[in-house]
Amino acid sequence: MDIAALLSDPAAWAALITLIVMEVVLGIDNLIFISILSNKLPEHQRQRARRIGISLALIMRLALLSTLAFIVGLTQPVFELPWQGPPGEHGEPMFELSFSWRDLILIAGGLFLVWKATNEIHEKVDPAATHGVMDADSKVISNMGSAIFQILLLDLVFSVDSILTAVGMTDHLPIMVTAVVVAVGVMLLAADPLANFINKNPTVVMLALGFLLMIGAVLIADGFGFHVPKGYIYAAMAFSAGVEALNMLARKAVARKGADAEARH
Repeated sequence: MDIAALLSDPAAWAALITLIVMEVVLGIDNLIFISILSNKLPEHQRQRARRIGISLALIMRLALLSTLAFIVGLTQPVFELPWQGPPGEHGEPMFELSFSWRDLILIAGGLFLVWKATNEIHEKVDPAATHGVMDADSKVISNMGSAIFQILLLDLVFSVDSILTAVGMTDHLPIMVTAVVVAVGVMLLAADPLANFINKNPTVVMLALGFLLMIGAVLIADGFGFHVPKGYIYAAMAFSAGVEALNMLARKAVARKGADAEARH
């Protein structure tokens, strides 16, 4: 189908809007990781690191879209292990130990996310115990190249997941490319406000790290063939973010009440 036909096809427009929403939602995970990692850089390098990281995400997604046959091939089993999980509700195994390249990429990315988020949480919870390690880590993370390399690793994982989602929703390459470009554009606009908001609110940092832990665990489960519906994940994230927003409002109200009391005295 040519571009003119796509532009006049309501189904194509519906697919485009749906796919843009899906890509933006899937990009939240990527954006949280980029925000947390870039905030560990010196202040004058943070915006540049975010721009480079998101630009690399766009380049990687477009490169993957140009090799759709290769991407689809990533879902083919590479090897199998002679074991099946326990039976599910209808008697079929809950999961099988059959791995494709996509599965291996998701497992590796999930393990990296769990490791990174655990390290960050440990540093936030007990900075004194990790003081020696933090000194070494600060030197590493102050290097822009190290930050970009870590962002690139996660860009690869999230890009594969994003493109396979796009392939599953439409057969038209122009729709996929448009959705990816728009979604990455939204990420670019949201990157600085989100990173600054996370940086100014320590409790939000911990919440975001908890999200990364959960996302890492979900990626590992997905790699092993145990698929958790994405709606559940994002509903849990939205609920947690809502509770934290109420906590922030409550803290501001208490602080304002204290300031008013001091002013009266």
